[in-house]
Amino acid sequence: MSERTGLEELPIRDDLRGLSPYGAPQLDVPVRLNTNENSHPVPEPVVEAISKALAAELRELNRYPDRDAVALRADLAAYLGHGLTVEQVWAANGSNEIQQQLLQAFGGPGRSALGFVPAYSMHPLLALGTGTRWVPARRGVDFGLTVGEAVAQVREHRPDVVFLCSPNNPTGTALDPAVIAGVLDVAPGMVVVDEAYAEFARPGTVSALAVLPGHPRLVVTRTMSKAFGFAGGRLGYLAADPAVVQAVQLVRLPYHLSTLTQAAARAAVTHRDTLLGTVSAIMVQRDRIVATLRERGLRVADSDANFVLFEVGGDQTTGWHALLAQGVLVRDVGLPGWLRVTAGTSAETDAFLSAMETVTWEREE
Repeated sequence: MSERTGLEELPIRDDLRGLSPYGAPQLDVPVRLNTNENSHPVPEPVVEAISKALAAELRELNRYPDRDAVALRADLAAYLGHGLTVEQVWAANGSNEIQQQLLQAFGGPGRSALGFVPAYSMHPLLALGTGTRWVPARRGVDFGLTVGEAVAQVREHRPDVVFLCSPNNPTGTALDPAVIAGVLDVAPGMVVVDEAYAEFARPGTVSALAVLPGHPRLVVTRTMSKAFGFAGGRLGYLAADPAVVQAVQLVRLPYHLSTLTQAAARAAVTHRDTLLGTVSAIMVQRDRIVATLRERGLRVADSDANFVLFEVGGDQTTGWHALLAQGVLVRDVGLPGWLRVTAGTSAETDAFLSAMETVTWEREE
């Protein structure tokens, strides 16, 4: 029997009744591989740089921060390249807030947002929170998405906002650029390409940033939580036409990015070469997980991210608990028979693959 919280006594919106907050289990176990964090700690030189940047701001915390975060946006534009300017970049507290602001500006009551599921589970929740009708479009065989499938469904539903994830979460695979181009050709509203894991993509993967010129309704969102190992810093950003940046400024909260967040993020971006030095090591572990699980006969989705979606061959909840009993926490994303594991350090991969041997043996008995 669930504990009464008093929530049922409040005049909460009808469409929120009975729902649970978003969140993955935060359990104290030896190996945590369920939230796609960067398992490598922040290097000491970067810790020192961030500490100095924060200390320099402390005496003036009585003043509000730069509400438009101009210096940080300029740094992010320089990092992204592609000829982007500060007027084309916007930053907020994680890419979730970026996407919420986009829905506040371009979605809302009487409007709809479409995503190709399975995809990032926050997108429908953000739609709900902003009063935007959510349209769950379909993916094809093995979670793939072809140009024809994508275009047909956008034409059918004519959403005000389309979400495309590349690489996709939870499957991990980057989109064929032709899919993005096809959707852009037929979408009547905004097209948001969520590139939270772009830095982990396999060689040759094309970013949607390359097609921003000439597409004023295209938005590319990024985050510093993954490749930068800055999840605790909460910094997300977008690249788009300057008019899009002006639009989200209409709905952003005043002074939404604290002075300390801006200072820490700027220090992190300045030391990006050091922070991004772990990306190649994580990709090695990702590819190792994919290859090993396939050698053991499991179906595994191709991954361009820092995680791997794999089939357990049975009930995924049972598999999740079996791995947890071995001290390894992975993610049950609600796909029957599938689980997702973050690619971490070499030692964490050892622990996961060792635990999987036990889980596989138990399943085959």
